Amino acid sequence: MTDRRRATPFHRTVLASALAACLAAGCGVLPSGSGPAGDTITVMTFAPQDTAATNMPGMVGMAKAYERWTNARGGINGRRLRVITCNEKNTPSGAADCARKAVAENAVAVVGSYSQHGRAFMAPLESEGIPFIGGYGVTPEEFQSPLSFPVNGGQPVLLAGAGHQLGRVCGQVSLVRPDTLAGDSMPVLLDAGLKADPGGKAGGAEDIRAAEDTADFVPQARQAMAGAAAKDPSGKERGCVTAVLGQRTETFFDAFRRAGDPRRSPQIASVLGSVSQALIDRTGGRDSPFEGALVTGWYPVSTDPLWEPMRRVAAEHAFGDHAVDPDDSGTQTAWIAYTVLSEVLKRLAPGEGVTARKVARALKQAEPVHTGGLTPDLSWRLDDMRAIAGYPRMVNGQVTFQVVRSGRLVAQPGEQARDMTAALERAPSPA
Repeated sequence: MTDRRRATPFHRTVLASALAACLAAGCGVLPSGSGPAGDTITVMTFAPQDTAATNMPGMVGMAKAYERWTNARGGINGRRLRVITCNEKNTPSGAADCARKAVAENAVAVVGSYSQHGRAFMAPLESEGIPFIGGYGVTPEEFQSPLSFPVNGGQPVLLAGAGHQLGRVCGQVSLVRPDTLAGDSMPVLLDAGLKADPGGKAGGAEDIRAAEDTADFVPQARQAMAGAAAKDPSGKERGCVTAVLGQRTETFFDAFRRAGDPRRSPQIASVLGSVSQALIDRTGGRDSPFEGALVTGWYPVSTDPLWEPMRRVAAEHAFGDHAVDPDDSGTQTAWIAYTVLSEVLKRLAPGEGVTARKVARALKQAEPVHTGGLTPDLSWRLDDMRAIAGYPRMVNGQVTFQVVRSGRLVAQPGEQARDMTAALERAPSPA
């Protein structure tokens, strides 16, 4: 007993001396930045890549470019930014695996990511208090979880905005969308926009479903063409066809063009993410079949000078990564999400330990975050929540209206950015 009591102080002294020497030499520092001793802040960005459905490599590429740019400027509050990435694979198991990897790597946030499987990834993040900042907005969980901090209105405002855009020019609207859980809410949201404008001509949209991984859109193309023609016997009111199918939107409109009557030209439309400048360039530019298409987006057109800082970072730090396309909405969303992360982290005390729960608390309590004019100022305090059925955490309901002219996406003449919050508040729950 006596020997053991005497040995304890000696061992503590040796341990303390060894620890002090190790710290002086710089070893033992936590790479995750999850505690006061850490000099690195770890975050994750995940997105599907190399899949048969929607892919968002630009989000991951922009995240890594932002990491290099930030660290070249001395980090955030003197701490190095570490971005880990994950291929979500467009599967529930892939989304869950990415979330679990974020937990295992002690990430303090998941930033600028894409997944259609909100239930799969949000539960693991919630269990560890990890905030989800600036997702793409394709799942209800992104607008419901208290740990989600969306930077745009996601698919809901795009669909409502598309309804407003088409309601002014269309006698009938056909919506072609994926036959998935996320796709099931699209007709309700589009109809909310169609009904938002008292002068709108269109009633409810015709709902046309397509298997997410199909390569044959001929049946849907014929149904959409018939719907546009059936409601327009006099030719005085134009039929409209909008497709929201991610990367398969091009395949659908190719089938639609081949199934069409050359004497008729229904107005075609979509939303950013399903139609992009890269797609227009790839399909012929000025001669693209998307010439004249109406497109709804979240942000200013990609040629707006407000995007110049992002373009500069992509040019200098993407190192030839062609996935980092400044015109791509995934790349743009990742940039805005990382802008939010950086601004919030700068508000923490320089010597304060950075943890996931501290980041989440700062986001919930912070004064509005500025994004350089790319969005309205963003804040996620209780007073900022909206009375939108199924989407209470939607704090940015703004959309922009664009059109393809001479092979470029440009602002639609006569249409200003519009907040679709009121239209969505009147809409029934899509659940």
